[in-house]
Amino acid sequence: MDGEEKTYGGCEGPDAMYVKLISSDGHEFIVKREHALTSGTIKAMLSGPVCMYFTYKVRYTNSSTEIPEFPIAPEIALELLMAANFLDC
Repeated sequence: MDGEEKTYGGCEGPDAMYVKLISSDGHEFIVKREHALTSGTIKAMLSGPVCMYFTYKVRYTNSSTEIPEFPIAPEIALELLMAANFLDC
């Protein structure tokens, strides 16, 4: 892993220079974050609210507890909806 990290700077964490995109057939692509973010869909998927929604969905799917409201700021609602639709979740 250290050799990989030196080669392309790593792709983990919110400030990573690169992101790893994995296609539905399992192919991995290491792409500069700034290039990946030119796609509105990928930008929305990498944003904090989308990741927070993933956690919320896993926690409360098929839950017997009361499901709390998931707060969504109006200015990101459309992007979040598009990302959820694209990711089929």
